[in-house]
Amino acid sequence: MYLHLGQGVVVPEAAVTGIFDLDNTTGSRITRDFLSRAENQRRIVSVSDDLPKSFVVCDEGGEVKIYLSQLSPQTLSKRKLFASGGLGAFLKKGP
Repeated sequence: MYLHLGQGVVVPEAAVTGIFDLDNTTGSRITRDFLSRAENQRRIVSVSDDLPKSFVVCDEGGEVKIYLSQLSPQTLSKRKLFASGGLGAFLKKGP
């Protein structure tokens, strides 16, 4: 399955390592250094011209790419859960 990151950009669900909130994580020097290094190595892909709300770390065949998305991390997490059949399977079973 694939995860839609916005603006027609999709990545394989299995490649997603993590989904992070830019507002909450960029307060950390470690995260800022990580994103700065990734930008210098040209590993960052901006999904939209809008202000990004989240970043998604993907391992694509041994190469790490970071996607900046205008979608909230909650929306992306829900999409990933649905793509993997997690919540859908739960909803079919019921409580």
